[in-house]
Amino acid sequence: MNTPERTYETATARLEEIIKRLDSGEAGLRETLDLVKEGRGLVEFCAGELDAVGRGLEELRLEELVARLDSGAPQQ
Repeated sequence: MNTPERTYETATARLEEIIKRLDSGEAGLRETLDLVKEGRGLVEFCAGELDAVGRGLEELRLEELVARLDSGAPQQ
C-alpha cells in the first residue's frame, strides 16, 4: 500500500480524527493507547514543521533587513 506523504495539513487532519475518536468514548483501552501514541507523534511532527516555517520567516526578514542596509534605504 502506498502511504501518502505526511504534511502539516494531513497531520492536523489526522489529529482531528483522533480527537473525535477519543471524545466519542467508543475506543477501547488498547485503541486509546495506540491513538494517544500516534497523536503524540503527530503533534511532534507539527511542532517541527511550525518551527521550520518560523526559522524560514526569520531568515527572510534578516535577508530583507540586510538588503535594506546594503542599499542604504531607511528602515520602516
